[in-house]
Amino acid sequence: MNYLTLENVTKSFGEKILFQDVNLQISKGEKIALVAKNGSGKTTLLRVIAGEETGEGELCNIIKRKDIRIGYLNQEPEFFDDWNIMQTVFDSENIQIKAVRAYEEAMLHPDDTDAMEKALIAMDDQKAWDVESKVKEILFKLNITELDRTMGTLSGGQQKRVALAKILIDEPDFVILDEPTNHLDLSMIEWLEEYLKSPNITLFMVTHDRYFLERVCNHIIELDQGEFFKYSGSYSDFLEKKQLRYENDLVVTDKAKKLMRKELDWIRRMPKARTTKAKSRVDAFDDIKKKATKQIDRDKIQIDIKGTRLGSKILEANYINKKFGDLVIVKDFLYKFRKMERVGIVGKNGVGKTTFLKMLTQEIRPDSGKIVVGGTVKFGYYTQDGMTLDEDKRVIDVVREIAEYIPMNKGQKLTASQLLERFLFPAPQQQVYVSKLSGGERRRLFLLTIIMQNPNFLILNEPTNDLDIVSMNVLEEFLIDFPGCVLVVSHDRYFMDKIIDHLFVFEGEGKIKDFNGNYREYQAQKKEEEKEKKKESSVAAKKTLTKAEQTAIPGLTFEEKKEFKKLERAILRIEERRKEINALFLDPNMDQQKLIELGEETNTLKDELEEKEMRWMELAEKMEG
Repeated sequence: MNYLTLENVTKSFGEKILFQDVNLQISKGEKIALVAKNGSGKTTLLRVIAGEETGEGELCNIIKRKDIRIGYLNQEPEFFDDWNIMQTVFDSENIQIKAVRAYEEAMLHPDDTDAMEKALIAMDDQKAWDVESKVKEILFKLNITELDRTMGTLSGGQQKRVALAKILIDEPDFVILDEPTNHLDLSMIEWLEEYLKSPNITLFMVTHDRYFLERVCNHIIELDQGEFFKYSGSYSDFLEKKQLRYENDLVVTDKAKKLMRKELDWIRRMPKARTTKAKSRVDAFDDIKKKATKQIDRDKIQIDIKGTRLGSKILEANYINKKFGDLVIVKDFLYKFRKMERVGIVGKNGVGKTTFLKMLTQEIRPDSGKIVVGGTVKFGYYTQDGMTLDEDKRVIDVVREIAEYIPMNKGQKLTASQLLERFLFPAPQQQVYVSKLSGGERRRLFLLTIIMQNPNFLILNEPTNDLDIVSMNVLEEFLIDFPGCVLVVSHDRYFMDKIIDHLFVFEGEGKIKDFNGNYREYQAQKKEEEKEKKKESSVAAKKTLTKAEQTAIPGLTFEEKKEFKKLERAILRIEERRKEINALFLDPNMDQQKLIELGEETNTLKDELEEKEMRWMELAEKMEG
């Protein structure tokens, strides 16, 4: 089933053409990712698909199925500041979600008996009790718990998580996501990854998370120099097929250049009065010229800036402690950095990773313990909060304010303009004002201003947010060769696996685990440990069984059979009681206090029913096995 078709769609920004005459079909069940450089028009294309912008061109045509619902997550979602999270999340046309919203609102106002009565009936009629538990699971997984907080009091990252939760809860037919993993911690990203893999979800997204691309998508579209190239398969398939395309382009371009030279010679010798046949050859020449002059875009950031010498004493944390009120950030942390270390920091949002970095750079003091910084250490600190670029300056002027020339290895020098070229800012773009740059281009420029100051200890806090994959690839290559220490906070697993030697894992309550290995190795060990724990629990449980009971496995033991029968009777009894309560709610003469008590009993029965049904299913599976 075709959900959406783009035909001959063009979009420009001023004089710059972002894409021209592109064609695209999106069918039910497809999971498509859009890959392109920063500033190429990725977000603009998503807005066109979502219907928030129109296409351009005489033959432009956008066809959408009328009966599908679209959910669009943009980079900066907008909300009513005075609405709370619950109102925002449950603002949906989904009938089941409407029932859940009415029920949640009735629970906040138990004295409104009419609302409670209607809400309970709607929950039963729409079979929305399971939906309510699903809603709470999504909110919990995205760490959205304070449902009475108003949207105006939330940070940008929190607002984007609420926007993502709202889309997942609403369950639209077609999901459009712009950088969905930004502002999510690693556990959230891994959960979202599994969630979006569902065959029922049709997806079109922009993301720089390469593991996400590998594990979720079955098609990748590359927007390259205004043209679309569609590849079937995962990210690794995309890389292989893209390489073949480049190699083919090189062959075609070489042939076209040879043919163009011949045609150019013919054009110059041709008389002014052109026949129809000659004119067709001139038109063909224009096509050949286009192919011959096509740029084979293999941009690469080349950075070989000379590093500042790093002495033997670098950075030491001696039993440092830090807490804010009851929140413990760091407890008795001890570590001594060595030359050329590549350390990654991971942990859930809010555990204090940024505070930890500020202690290491002596921006804030620990409550106790000591930070010792070596005399030769020169920090280069990249943080999203610290990105200050003058929007009224041109790109070249931002760089020249720091230095006109940059020292290179082997005594060479590089001009500011040459350095910008190597950072994928060609000469025309160097004259562009900072205010006109995309988010990723600004981050790349800001990172350049830090590297230009010739640090020998780089601290990078979420450096890959909003960077395109090309920029990330070359940044990774630079960091691998960087002649100093690197400390990185990132939720990009691919980036971390490629760069770091070991991890500081923030486990909460001030505990920081030093793991010798990358994130993938840490996850593998963590899963192995969890498997061992389950195995040990199973062994311990079996040891407590009698010999007669052990021989009954597989199948149910005598006691479990008794429990199974009791559960069936209990589940039936709870269901009957819930029906009785629903009938009582219809009594117009019932007093308010009694209604409140019945509402509380309904919640208790619901929890009890879920617990007993879960246990009943465990025993039923064991009986079948």
